[in-house]
Amino acid sequence: MKSTGIVRKIDELGRIVLPIELRRNFDIKIKDSIEIYTDDDMIVLKKFQRSCAFCRDGEDLVEYKGKNICTSCLNELKKK
Repeated sequence: MKSTGIVRKIDELGRIVLPIELRRNFDIKIKDSIEIYTDDDMIVLKKFQRSCAFCRDGEDLVEYKGKNICTSCLNELKKK
């Protein structure tokens, strides 16, 4: 894991500010969603991107019964 050397304090409401340099590098815009993961003693933030529930592709998605499915996987399911 690569250290940025950036340290931020958590405010009274539990919020932190992501520096503009990081937001630009990861193309994070205002109102973008961020996924939060834990890995042992680490908290990992990742820009949320919709993806297929089966193959994890992010292109040509449709929603079916609350799940995102790419058209390729959807066509494969229709054949069965």
